[in-house]
Amino acid sequence: MSLFHIPLHSTVIASMNHQDACLESGSSTPEAELCVEFPIMEPLYPQKKKAYNKPPIYAETMDQYETSYKLVRVKDTWNCVHADDVSVDEQNRVSESLISQRLAPDNNGLSWSIEAPIRFSYNITECTNLLDPSNDVLIYGHLTTPEEVAAAKANPKKRRLVVMDETVSDIYGDKVEQYFRLNGFECTIFALETTEETKNTESMLKIAEAINKFHPERRSEPIIAIGGGVCLDMVGLAATLFRRRTPYIRVPTTLLSLVDASVGAKTGVNFCECKNKLGAYVPPVAVYLDRSFLITVSRRHLSNGMGEILKMALMKHRELFELLETHGQYLLDTQFQDDSPSLSNDGSHNNVAVKVVRLAIQTMIEELAPNLWEDDLDRLVDFGHLVSPALEMKVLPALYHGEAVNIDMAYMCVVAYELGRLSLSQLKRILSCMQALELPIYHPYCDSELVKSALQTRFKHSGGKMRAPIPVGLGEAEIFNDIPTEVLERAEITWRQLSASYVQEKRKLSR
Repeated sequence: MSLFHIPLHSTVIASMNHQDACLESGSSTPEAELCVEFPIMEPLYPQKKKAYNKPPIYAETMDQYETSYKLVRVKDTWNCVHADDVSVDEQNRVSESLISQRLAPDNNGLSWSIEAPIRFSYNITECTNLLDPSNDVLIYGHLTTPEEVAAAKANPKKRRLVVMDETVSDIYGDKVEQYFRLNGFECTIFALETTEETKNTESMLKIAEAINKFHPERRSEPIIAIGGGVCLDMVGLAATLFRRRTPYIRVPTTLLSLVDASVGAKTGVNFCECKNKLGAYVPPVAVYLDRSFLITVSRRHLSNGMGEILKMALMKHRELFELLETHGQYLLDTQFQDDSPSLSNDGSHNNVAVKVVRLAIQTMIEELAPNLWEDDLDRLVDFGHLVSPALEMKVLPALYHGEAVNIDMAYMCVVAYELGRLSLSQLKRILSCMQALELPIYHPYCDSELVKSALQTRFKHSGGKMRAPIPVGLGEAEIFNDIPTEVLERAEITWRQLSASYVQEKRKLSR
């Protein structure tokens, strides 16, 4: 037998074992002790139906600590088990999480490592007539099994909290209320102003207060967000913080939110004059995409969304770029409703809105899904987001998000040209496409000082590297970490000259 000191947090375990022994012998209950004798390798765990080889709490040699264990559920308790000890009939009760045990670096204690995979599953679904009362997808579409749907329908308590942008509520609020009422649901609508200026902690906490007042059943009453990207981001963060993750559903009503903000896991608010400085990565349980919402969106907002679509086209899909190049004006004119029976279509556009939206989403989720938590900081989807966050906040509210992104992209395309990775003809095609989509390609506030400051921020938050996505052709891109200062300065001059010539050409055409 060897004597060793049990840490204070282990005293209860030791006392319980000692107490059981005393009760069996008929002696009185002992007082808790901090120093108890145990065999060196004797397990401190109560035995289950099966005796597992437990991790050593105290060992004679260092190598006895170096081990990894799987976790198996026995009744209501999880147990550390050697992988070789897990039987076939126990496989369905084995967690994906692992616990590794080793000696601490200073050799004076133990160190435990926990590997716990975080898994999320959510659907992004195209819909038509989402607010038609006969279409119950907004109510039950997030449920994954017939049993879950049946249980939800049998639940007598039918309620939903819907958080909406004020403008969206003015247009669709009555229709949303009617939709839920005709489906037998009580609907509480909380509307608030959701702009970049109000995308802050105060607005987010108002949403959290509305959720608290509604008092949702955490797993059966998901919060529904209906609005643009700002609304979806704020509701997502409020739901994420409320009881450490309350399920929520996204219904985007703008083009930018439809192809960008709604399909990923990011939530957030602006903080300390920095864009999305507070946030989290928690995806919704479902996203419903209904292009009919775009009918009530202004032309400028549609153009704004085109910026994010063009981003994905330039990074990885030449066909998408060519669709925008050929049909961009038509998509703006028809508000992405070219498959609507009310619109005359001579066949030359051939449902291009469906193609463009699907390609934009497909290319986006291809990049997001394997890197949902941004563990890999080399991200093509960061194209247009090197300088634009600082520019957007500096001139707020003069530029929309997609407009600021496009200005950033235009500059970086000129950088690509100066690096010899884009030809002049390719650069001019890109800038002409941007103008056809009615996107700005230059802003005087985006000068060398702003670029330098943005790059410093980039280095600070990207592991000391630039990690700048650069087009190296139409629909092709690479990540660059070392762009010489003289190239950036030369690109600024070329960019300014090209922008001026495009402005002059536009004035001639408008006369």
